[in-house]
Amino acid sequence: MMTKRPAEDPLDEPVQIDSPASKRPKIYSTEEPTDATTHTRSLTDRTEQRWNGNGHNLNEETATDEGGKKETRDASAEDSDLEEYDSRHPTVRQNAPLEGYDDLYLDTIQRAALDFDFEKLCSVSLSNINVYACLVCGKYYQGRGPKSHAYFHALEVEHHVFINMETKKVYVLPEGYEVKNKSLDDIKYVVDPHFSKEEVAKLDKTVIDAFDLSGKRYRPGFVGMNNIKSNDYLNVIVQLLAHVRPIRNFFLLHDFPALSTPQLPLRFGVLVRKLWNPRAFKAHVSPHELLQEVAIRSSKRFTLTKQSDPIEFLSWFLNNLHLTLGGSKKPSSKPTSVIQSAFHGKLRIESQAITARSDSANARLVFSESSTTTSQVNPFLMLTLDLPPTPLFQSSNKDSIIPQVALTTLLNKYNGITASEKLAHRVRHRLLHPLPPYLLFHIKRFSKNKFVAERNPTIVTFPSPHGLDMSPYVEPDPSVWPPGEPIIYDLVANVILDAAVNVPGGPENAANSAEAAKDLTETGPSAASTATSGAATGNHKVSWLIQLHDKAIATENAQQQQQKGPEWLEAQDLWVKRTESETLFTREGYLMVWERRKTKPSGSK
Repeated sequence: MMTKRPAEDPLDEPVQIDSPASKRPKIYSTEEPTDATTHTRSLTDRTEQRWNGNGHNLNEETATDEGGKKETRDASAEDSDLEEYDSRHPTVRQNAPLEGYDDLYLDTIQRAALDFDFEKLCSVSLSNINVYACLVCGKYYQGRGPKSHAYFHALEVEHHVFINMETKKVYVLPEGYEVKNKSLDDIKYVVDPHFSKEEVAKLDKTVIDAFDLSGKRYRPGFVGMNNIKSNDYLNVIVQLLAHVRPIRNFFLLHDFPALSTPQLPLRFGVLVRKLWNPRAFKAHVSPHELLQEVAIRSSKRFTLTKQSDPIEFLSWFLNNLHLTLGGSKKPSSKPTSVIQSAFHGKLRIESQAITARSDSANARLVFSESSTTTSQVNPFLMLTLDLPPTPLFQSSNKDSIIPQVALTTLLNKYNGITASEKLAHRVRHRLLHPLPPYLLFHIKRFSKNKFVAERNPTIVTFPSPHGLDMSPYVEPDPSVWPPGEPIIYDLVANVILDAAVNVPGGPENAANSAEAAKDLTETGPSAASTATSGAATGNHKVSWLIQLHDKAIATENAQQQQQKGPEWLEAQDLWVKRTESETLFTREGYLMVWERRKTKPSGSK
């Protein structure tokens, strides 16, 4: 049987252990001491004897310097550092600046660092609610309360001036008072420019030259747009719509209620106003805000990282803009939005069924048209022009021979006589009165089959950007327009497809051409790379540019005998340059906008 091992030390004997040092709590009495001796002793305890957590007197701690000498450590220096962040003494909030200090901290504003084109999201919390922009570094922060990100930013880096991105009010933090100073009006104007009716009326009549902060001259309305990665397809459409007069004037003058208006027209309106801003800090704008909203509403069909077809985007954008502006989905006799009033028209479509039967006598298949013809009237926003197929056999010097076709030849599709075959039907088109103020012509360059998508490089020529007569393609209606009278249209904008320029994200060498062709086969002609065969020049990453008509220059050239310069400008991303009207049709046009000339028929009063 095992026995218990006896304890080494008897458990009943007391053990000598030093008691812990007593702590001296710091207590501030709210009552005045009655005894003078007690009052003197309490002051002595608080000022001369400082105790740490282990019971040692802080005033008796010593430190040895390099020479071996001892010196007394001053504990009051540590307290002075802590008093700066003492929660019992927060920064005093003010409703107004002190007298004589209205312009305090305004000299720290850095206008060159400000960029209000990006989406209004807090750089810390990524929230879009109650966002303020720091006018010193340009970053976005949420709120201005004592626990907000903007408040902490002001304390940490001593940036004190902030602007509310919704109300355009300027505040100084951490004090929190509003600054009302005339010197800040230029910043408020850049955040969201505004125009009067008199200013808008002069846009197409007077040449206005403006200068940015660096002294660079630019023309309002003809500034470059930032291509973040592959969003040049959106840039050309925004530039195009910003030069359609009724749409431009609507978004320059209309004041949208911020709470009830959808974000798509709001952000597009701000972008149009920034394009025409005569007091901009920089001579270009970025469509980042609009791109983010487009990506959300289109379920990432159109993004800034993937190249897309401008026609597909324009069709989607016009329809969504029409609906968000209160337009009706159902057909109506009168336009229900500014989009319909600018582009909406009607055309008559007549179709005949084509039947196939066998001819036993000649042993061949015979196609015949049905005797019945169906006719229907359909609305349209743009007209598609079909290019003729490129010749199968080219000359030996094929690099110097490019197929050409006249614009009037393509428009014969809408004369009511020329027929085209579609889905076992022979179809004829005819435009109806009244024609819309603006006509969108889509030149169909891409065709897709089971294996590959082809690009047709045929050049569309027109004798002049002025004076296109559309009367031969309209069904006569004497009640609307006298038969035989010309209906004149002038070119406003021309979107160009450039297949020879590599844009960011494209294939860098021929080794990537096979992968590019595979992607195109899966995604169709809206893909970034266009694999072509026959008439094409190879696999290239397409990019887009736009040619715009400067109506102000044209007006002054007409009024003065001395020409002030070319009437056309070419914009590709951030690059804007003058171009001659004689070279407009030498490129692969993809989308044209023609404006109806305001003329009265002869004989009318």
